[in-house]
Amino acid sequence: MNKILIIEDEPSVLEAISAYLRKEGYEVYTAERGYKGLEYTEDIAFDLIILDLMLPDISGEEICKRIRAKSNTYIFMLTAKSSLEERIRGLDLGADEYLVKPFSPREIVARVNALFRRIKDIPENKNVVAFNGGELVIDHDKREVRLRGDEVALTPIEFDILTLLSENPGIVLSRETLIDRVLGPDFEGVDRTIDVHIKNIRKKIELDTKNPSYIITVFKLGYKFGGGQ
Repeated sequence: MNKILIIEDEPSVLEAISAYLRKEGYEVYTAERGYKGLEYTEDIAFDLIILDLMLPDISGEEICKRIRAKSNTYIFMLTAKSSLEERIRGLDLGADEYLVKPFSPREIVARVNALFRRIKDIPENKNVVAFNGGELVIDHDKREVRLRGDEVALTPIEFDILTLLSENPGIVLSRETLIDRVLGPDFEGVDRTIDVHIKNIRKKIELDTKNPSYIITVFKLGYKFGGGQ
């Protein structure tokens, strides 16, 4: 049973989301304060955290940063901030998806179900694949990435994007393809979402982000993987 933590200070929203998710069979924990949510994460390994940004005691952005410092669990951000800049900032902090209020609890459930279907459908691959003479190593079984021997802290979505590109070396994948294969066909975000994730991956694995050797931009078409085995 997948464990989900909801951190949301509006009781009506919290109750509605949790009721719908429990009806779907998820094990749901709730917190109306940010610090209480952080306490839960110390003791429980959650598969997904649904996080409101506007909390009374600590900002959702700070919570996201603290969680990302120690965990790669999926994070869905909830917020009334709908500008593109705010969405990009949320992704930069390590969020995997961004939902703007008001929304229907059914929408949340559909996104959550789609997420866990994608995870379930990812075939197990116990191979450890190395690129560029072992500089970059992707361990598919452990879902870990190492650069020159050091583990790289990728978010789940970042790992999935890097894996998809690396499994298709030299092949240009459009933003639409990446969204469909990684975020799912029901994703309603913008193309910039992929660009932000790519930018964040490059910061973590490229020696020179302006002249990347692993994730290469193909003008007006998309991205391709440039690493060699």
